[in-house]
Amino acid sequence: MPIRCTATQAFDAFVQPDRITSFWLKSASAPLGPGAQVAWQFMVAGASECVNVTAFERPRHIAFTWTGSGLFVDISLAEQGGMTVVGVEVRGFGGDDAMDQIVNATEGFSIVLCDLKVFLESGRPANLVRDKAALIERARDA
Repeated sequence: MPIRCTATQAFDAFVQPDRITSFWLKSASAPLGPGAQVAWQFMVAGASECVNVTAFERPRHIAFTWTGSGLFVDISLAEQGGMTVVGVEVRGFGGDDAMDQIVNATEGFSIVLCDLKVFLESGRPANLVRDKAALIERARDA
């Protein structure tokens, strides 16, 4: 996702609790950092993960595992032509529903990156993650 900001601004949006809760999470117990273990609450009620940071190279690279799912998330940031290109790779899918997991992760991170772009370029989130969380909760209640 190309975003009109510096790599440091995009990196800090993922690392700092006051930034990441503006577009993606409901809460984060601490900032991400080298070797950190951080509890994340997502906007979907009851959805949470413990994040174990495995790589932290400011402002170019963050990687972590989600202990609940065992998935490995790798976020790369590269400045190109006055923008920062943010890439996300998720690995570790398995089981009979691996394809569903891949589709859900792709959809989820696409929404997160779109919301991040709007947030960093305008100063306000588009609430795409929040709206998707509301749809998920309504589907659960139906």
